[in-house]
Amino acid sequence: MCSNFIERMSGIYIHIPFCKQKCYYCDFHFSVSLRNKDPMLSAILKEIELRKNEVKTKVETIYFGGGTPSILSVDEIKGLLNALYSNFTISKNAEITLEANPDDLNLNKLKEISQTKINRLSIGVQSFFDDDLKYMNRSHNANEAKNCINHALKYFKNISIDLIYGIPETNTEKWKKNLQIAFAFDVPHLSAYALTVENNTALDNFIRKGKFKPLDDSLALKHFNILMKEAKKNGFEQYEISNFGKKNYYSKHNTAYWTGNTYLGIGPSSHSFDGVCRSWNVANNARYIKALQQGKLPNEKELLTKNDNFNEFIMTNLRTVWGVSVETIEKKYGTQFKNLLLKNSLKHIENKTLIWKDKHLKITSKGKFLCDGIASDLFVIEND
Repeated sequence: MCSNFIERMSGIYIHIPFCKQKCYYCDFHFSVSLRNKDPMLSAILKEIELRKNEVKTKVETIYFGGGTPSILSVDEIKGLLNALYSNFTISKNAEITLEANPDDLNLNKLKEISQTKINRLSIGVQSFFDDDLKYMNRSHNANEAKNCINHALKYFKNISIDLIYGIPETNTEKWKKNLQIAFAFDVPHLSAYALTVENNTALDNFIRKGKFKPLDDSLALKHFNILMKEAKKNGFEQYEISNFGKKNYYSKHNTAYWTGNTYLGIGPSSHSFDGVCRSWNVANNARYIKALQQGKLPNEKELLTKNDNFNEFIMTNLRTVWGVSVETIEKKYGTQFKNLLLKNSLKHIENKTLIWKDKHLKITSKGKFLCDGIASDLFVIEND
């Protein structure tokens, strides 16, 4: 049975479902029309109020994602922060992240944001080359990206840059240059993701019609191997498959997701996890707003089975530098699950894509690019 509150809280995620334009690869929930921005923000404020009793402990992290949260004015961001602080107990040293696009952050706005509770920026650069940005239909150009980072460094220490690799027209030398530019800013965190083709996106349509080349997994693997090598050379630790941080600069919010902690999701399409149940809000702006105007929560809940919890624990923890603790598996799920894990991991250990170290099952460098597929081989699929 689903619980009504979260006893052990790690973070709150706020989904801002607006963007200036649609990137060709993106399948996240958002709208390019700001017509309903005011009623949307009112609905989010209402959801914050309605769900305040779901959290009984201090909130350690807050993450504004989307969409593009930086599309909001500083006063609108302050309004959301004030509501969070009024309805929840926020830790004094909470990590509070704002996802941002470079074209939203001029020097003045960055200064104003730095005077709020926001203490971490995640900047969606994706590439420092204009032809790559055009290929992805990003709303900024390379100069805006560089200027944004330079300005941000005047007001923030905790900055993350997002990059995308595996773009068909990006050869290995160009990818190395992208990384060199990123590392030259001396930011403490980097997230890098392989370009993927999601169903019903513009990229999917263009490739099917022959307007764009199909993606090349071998190119993405080359880029990934370069990424791991160059990040390590520049003092970054790959603490999760797609995330690289310097000492004391890992993302606390995302680390909580990967290690199975609980979180509350606010806004349309956002997800929550209370340790027993998964819930998710409707991914429709009009329906979300209407429900909150009526004082109703527009979400659905699913009671996770023991198999579901085990499989998700494997999927997320295997992606991290810490790996899967066999002692935790036995304690949380029992000896049967531990033995199944040991059995199912054997072929990957023989292939040197997994390794046992200090009672933890860890992905090797050889296995990292294949991590999700390897994790699925470790899942328990029989009925409880």
